[in-house]
Amino acid sequence: MSQKAYAKAGVDIDLGNRVKATLPQLLASTHRKEVLGKVGGFGGLFALDTRKYKQPVLVSSADGVGTKLKIAFAMNRHNTIGQDLVNHCVDDIAVLGAEPLFFLDYLGTGKLEPHVFKEVLSGFAKACSENHCSLIGGETAQMPGFYQPGEYDVSGTIVGVVEKSRMLDGKTIKPGDLVLGIASSGLHTNGYSLARKVLFDEMGLTVASKVPALGKKTVGDELLKVHVSYGPIVQALLKKFNKPGQSRVIKGLAHITGGGFIDNIPRVLPKRCDVVIHKGTWPVLPIFDLIAKNGNIPEDELYQVFNMGIGMTVIVPPSQAEAVDKMIEASGHKSYAIGEVVKGTGVARVE
Repeated sequence: MSQKAYAKAGVDIDLGNRVKATLPQLLASTHRKEVLGKVGGFGGLFALDTRKYKQPVLVSSADGVGTKLKIAFAMNRHNTIGQDLVNHCVDDIAVLGAEPLFFLDYLGTGKLEPHVFKEVLSGFAKACSENHCSLIGGETAQMPGFYQPGEYDVSGTIVGVVEKSRMLDGKTIKPGDLVLGIASSGLHTNGYSLARKVLFDEMGLTVASKVPALGKKTVGDELLKVHVSYGPIVQALLKKFNKPGQSRVIKGLAHITGGGFIDNIPRVLPKRCDVVIHKGTWPVLPIFDLIAKNGNIPEDELYQVFNMGIGMTVIVPPSQAEAVDKMIEASGHKSYAIGEVVKGTGVARVE
């Protein structure tokens, strides 16, 4: 089948090639010295400098941004979606102590729209640069008839590295340790199906609506707030507080994503410990109050679906909590003492 006929069928290879021709300049800001070859090969090349590690362990994660994409479609604003995806993936491996190395993306769409492609990829590049992570490859698929007009899907895979002896596994967590919470920017990338149902279906709002509780922002602006990257502050905390040969101060980290506090914190707990999170110890963001009030959602479910204003939890010994808190605050993040570790069976509860 000729390319002309293929274009008539909805897949324009020439357009795809023209759009991708801009990639080298776009991705230049994400370059690390370990990257080999050029973007556009059959595979991305990354030469890990093993001399920096005694026992390097590669840490990987893959994710998407879920129905947050529906907000981007409605707003026709696509530059934040790439940032969301990269930052989410960075946070997922940060909890193990891993430094991000490189990222690969997938974008699937019915019809390739050059401005949308450029906006999404610019978001990938911005976040990769901010996280010192190279964008070394990806895939853009044109699949006519598969997606609704104007819609697309994105996913990403990240690979990082951590010294085996410095991996965070939560094994040293014990009753009496404290839980610090680092503030989120909003919903991040979770709970959007429920949020959309409440805000749009039940309240009758649109992305252009303004609600007093949200100040001057529209509902769409609020829902497109970029997922915070905690990677840089996590690396800084580990460098300062978890020095080789010394007892660990940063004992465990949990990224509060889908599953909220209830499902995510237990992933880093020893079976002999529970975590109790105390409501009212941090300011719940207005968007969550708006959803809770108008959706008549049970409080227990709120803390299992949404992050409620806390995007990352840090478990530390009480003697070091103030020092860790001060460093987090000095980095520009808001930090709160939100709970403690108690004897138990490896569960988290909100009281």
